[in-house]
Amino acid sequence: MAKQLLTVTVNGRHHEKAVEPRTLLVHFLREELRLTGAHIGCETSHCGACTVDIDGRSVKSCTHLAVQCEGSEVLTVEGLAGLGGGVLHAVQEGFYQEHGLQCGFCTPGMLVRAYRLLQDNPDPSEAEIRAGLSGNLCRCTGYQNIVKAVQYAARKLRAAAPASASASASVTA
Repeated sequence: MAKQLLTVTVNGRHHEKAVEPRTLLVHFLREELRLTGAHIGCETSHCGACTVDIDGRSVKSCTHLAVQCEGSEVLTVEGLAGLGGGVLHAVQEGFYQEHGLQCGFCTPGMLVRAYRLLQDNPDPSEAEIRAGLSGNLCRCTGYQNIVKAVQYAARKLRAAAPASASASASVTA
């Protein structure tokens, strides 16, 4: 099968790679870019362990072709810390502080999905968090601490928002 040139930005880094058109995004990330955070769980898009963010939307990379990402911006769990200036992103910190994981298999997908949820809704209710994460399955925690972790991250991001908004306003003035 003839390969296609794929041009994509992953976690802020530009990549040009020749890929087979049938290559799934999760395999491209793990095998070509050595970004192993997106886990291969069910391979049917049911569990969400492979969730990544593509151009501002959550996508299950186990059923998404790599070539569908041509020209796109992809964020994986490895890129979250970069958004926090090299320290843990608020979502990662929330999972740490609120014990939002046990075995950790679902965690990368949960983190990326929680990140997108909070980008779209900075002040979600508990019901909105549960609905927003409903496509990501955890077999260990019962979700209570995951919900607490997202609430923690939401509070932290909201508290930081006025400071960053006023800082960017003073830079443009």
